[in-house]
Amino acid sequence: MKKLATIGITTLVLLGLTACGGGKTETAPAAAGTAAPAASVAPTAAPAATPSGPRVIKYVGKEYTVPGKVDKLVITGALESLEDALLLDVKPVGALTVGGKFPAVFAPITDKAEGVGEKAQPNLETILKLKPDVILMSTKFPAETIEKMTKVGPTIPVSHIATDWENNLNLLGELTGKQDKAKQVLDKYKTDSAALKAKIGPIFKDKKVLAIRVRAGSLFIFPEDVFFNPSIYAELGATVPAEVKAAKAQQNISLEKLAEMNPDYLIVEFSEEENKDTPKVFEDLKNNPIFKNINAVKNGQLYTNLVDPLLQGGTAYSKIKFLEAINGSKLVQAK
Repeated sequence: MKKLATIGITTLVLLGLTACGGGKTETAPAAAGTAAPAASVAPTAAPAATPSGPRVIKYVGKEYTVPGKVDKLVITGALESLEDALLLDVKPVGALTVGGKFPAVFAPITDKAEGVGEKAQPNLETILKLKPDVILMSTKFPAETIEKMTKVGPTIPVSHIATDWENNLNLLGELTGKQDKAKQVLDKYKTDSAALKAKIGPIFKDKKVLAIRVRAGSLFIFPEDVFFNPSIYAELGATVPAEVKAAKAQQNISLEKLAEMNPDYLIVEFSEEENKDTPKVFEDLKNNPIFKNINAVKNGQLYTNLVDPLLQGGTAYSKIKFLEAINGSKLVQAK
């Protein structure tokens, strides 16, 4: 009877997910400008009655009941959480795949993990079999999809908004008992970013700096609190372009619009995994006379894939790698 009940739940949840997202193309990032939960509070845990008993974690204004010890963590739909896991050396038992495999950048933490479906299409049956203590999934998912995931196990929707990066890292540290490591990472980053800002501030003064992603053969800009934008503008001191200020979500722009913006420094992230139908789009772009005439390109200030192009930008890991790349690039010697 118990086995029949489990099968019934699995079927119900799978059907629910199919209705919510199974027929969609990969458009989740288009929600990047949507509002995260209103509050922005670092996670804290209420004292547990016993070392192994349940506890309550507070995260961005909501409370979640989780086991006292989290040994079996599943990460689905949230590359942001995989980046945090990489930084804190947390190995999930299940994780999302990209193109049917784990991206190479996550190899140190996915060597024993089981694939639980693609970014926008989690495999509920596999997740159910793993019997996770906690499931981390992205706030990019519809509310009804997240609700159905809670039937599988304790589920926490992790914010995809870049300004929640500290909350996200602290959440994982709290879940896994690595709060001290998370604090050390955050403290060091703030010290290093302040030092880089002092160095790069004069370079960015009165210049237009823009980061774009080439995805599905198109060019995209992002709101100022998404992608690598908080690092560029809030932390390194560049002026936010009007077009970035106006963007409410991931926004497709034409080459002509990019030329009109005419950035002095252009940072481009291009992943072959995200451009499978147009693998030569970036090469074609670089050979286009309009693109060649942009100030950043003419003056040798085009920076391509400073970090792994699958990194999301708004995570502690992305920000650390981005800072390291900027500090080691010719940009800091720009005139």
